[in-house]
Amino acid sequence: MEITLKNLKINYTFEGEGRPVVLLHGWGSSIEAWRCVINALSGICKFYAFDFPGCGKSETMSEPWTLDDYCDLAVDFIEAMGLDNPVIIGHSHGGRVTMKLCADGRVNPEKIVLIDAAGLIPKKSLKQKARAKTFKIIRKTLELGPLKKPCAPLLEKARNYFGSADYNAAPPVLRKTLVNLVNQDIRDILPNIKASTLLIWGDKDTATPLSDAKTIEGLIPDAGLCVLEGCGHFSYAEKPYQANAILNSFLR
Repeated sequence: MEITLKNLKINYTFEGEGRPVVLLHGWGSSIEAWRCVINALSGICKFYAFDFPGCGKSETMSEPWTLDDYCDLAVDFIEAMGLDNPVIIGHSHGGRVTMKLCADGRVNPEKIVLIDAAGLIPKKSLKQKARAKTFKIIRKTLELGPLKKPCAPLLEKARNYFGSADYNAAPPVLRKTLVNLVNQDIRDILPNIKASTLLIWGDKDTATPLSDAKTIEGLIPDAGLCVLEGCGHFSYAEKPYQANAILNSFLR
């Protein structure tokens, strides 16, 4: 199905019967990433999910977005569906949006679930710091007045070499959006979250490490962490039986 929000065509779906739950997927993912959860729990929950702009079947924005833009979209979607403070489950970037929404008081759900959520700026190793500094020097040099145009292809190669996989896979507008997102640390506002919060995390997650989960758990007043051993960043999909059992208990 399709709905227009923030002047963009947004792909969405709703399935199941029972308690209303909004699903927010991670960066570069889509509604389909939630299929294992929807199929398992549609008997107790009515799931509402949409593709973020530039993901799945949704239209891509024309200008870079900030975290607040994603929050605006989520609020517009919840209102368009006629929902009153539904449970929100967010994975990775969707978890970042969920935390910002609740910390700002823009939604007030009784419960939220954060799965391998983003939102904290990790401490960089010396190697990472050196790599970032090297790219900044290269970028500033190649963007000097007379060099900017002829060196544009070389700068693009440098971006591809020094950038992350998510960054390299994204078109320019989403690259700038990703930079906006990863440079915002929301830990200071997490104590404002009033919702009962379940965290599900893979102990082998390298994108949002388990240390992030423990920090978030300590900052949100009513939070509990469940760790799925041997799982990475998509812990809920890597061990769906265990993850869905945890969700089933929490959502009931």
